[in-house]
Amino acid sequence: METLQKLYEMTAFSNLIADPTPLIMLVVGAILLYLGIRKQYEPLLLVPIAFGVILANLPGGGMGVVPANFIQLDGLKQFADPSHDLIAMEMEHRYMNLFEIAHEYGIMNFLYYTLIKTGLLPPIIFMGVGALTDFGPMLRNLRLSLFGAAAQLGIFSVLLAAIAVGFTPQEAGSLAIIGGADGPTAIYTTIKLAPHLLGPIAIAAYSYMALVPVIIPLVVRLTCSSKELKINMKEMDKMFPPKHQIKNLKAVKIAFPIVLGIVIAFFVPSAVPLLGMLLFGNLVKEIGTNTSRLSEAASGPIMNAATIFLGLTVGATMTSEVFLNVQTLGIIVGGFLAFAISVAGGIYAVKVYNLMAKKKINPLIGATGLSAVPMASRVANEIALKYDSKNHVLQYCMASNISGVIGSAVAAGVLISFLG
Repeated sequence: METLQKLYEMTAFSNLIADPTPLIMLVVGAILLYLGIRKQYEPLLLVPIAFGVILANLPGGGMGVVPANFIQLDGLKQFADPSHDLIAMEMEHRYMNLFEIAHEYGIMNFLYYTLIKTGLLPPIIFMGVGALTDFGPMLRNLRLSLFGAAAQLGIFSVLLAAIAVGFTPQEAGSLAIIGGADGPTAIYTTIKLAPHLLGPIAIAAYSYMALVPVIIPLVVRLTCSSKELKINMKEMDKMFPPKHQIKNLKAVKIAFPIVLGIVIAFFVPSAVPLLGMLLFGNLVKEIGTNTSRLSEAASGPIMNAATIFLGLTVGATMTSEVFLNVQTLGIIVGGFLAFAISVAGGIYAVKVYNLMAKKKINPLIGATGLSAVPMASRVANEIALKYDSKNHVLQYCMASNISGVIGSAVAAGVLISFLG
């Protein structure tokens, strides 16, 4: 009987009987896997995140990420003798080092506190995004890039609303950045402001990015008329040709990341870790053959490895204690509102512009002022073609879409500066 008792305790059944909530999280992980595999919703990140959720909630597996304050208190218990008040006071603020964390809490906690808590992986992914991004459409249509700034309206409006309903300013900032439609930016901001919400916010951010083909058409139907959606950008260019054209686009594309990086560093220094890596990745891409190996590495092996570890470790923060509460529901609702308001903000910015300008702009250009490149532009182009089969707006949407990447990183820097 003693042997049978030990065999029973060795299994996970005793843990499940004591606390069955991990079963709910295993179902959540399975649903996310289904969306990533079957529905192909952002599979490169949703699949690792979903599997991280499953790993973290396997009873007795020890793969869930332990909050930093718990590790700090555990270090106090382990290294300080409570019977000696002086020692306890001296050891009160001692954190365990990475080797101690790996020994006590396993590989997932080691990866999380090494790669995520330090803020390393999101900028690395931004470097890869920069190496895959062409700023040409934005540079050729700088006027349209302004709508990428207007589309950040959802971030700051939901920030105020979240504070009003009871979130702390730091939690509200982490929730609001979902409106930028940029997963690495949302993760980086949350690491700096509210790391205890990292799991729910990452899930919400990537889920809504995957739902861009649903959210943008929904907001467009509610805010735009068919007449506005039929505005043909190429015909507008023929009627009102641009007064200035870039003569040496290659030189401008090389100079742009350097100049923009310096300017942003002066005005929003806290945005440099994200935006600086984005611009560096873009620079090595635009230089050409001399740095092609760097560009290929940034957008290939380095970015792929970073994506794997980012997804697994973020998913591992999604334990039942963290996810199954009212606050998570607020994050899901607030994230959707931030996303939808950002789309509407860009649309209404175009509407206001059209009231004052002779050369009209299709509101779909404003709807793509998000950071979801190039999905948002493709969705907007499909909508335009439904109303006019000759109205190809993809290159114009990309101008606003690419500027949205820069805008969301700057918005994150502003939030970190004010709330961090």
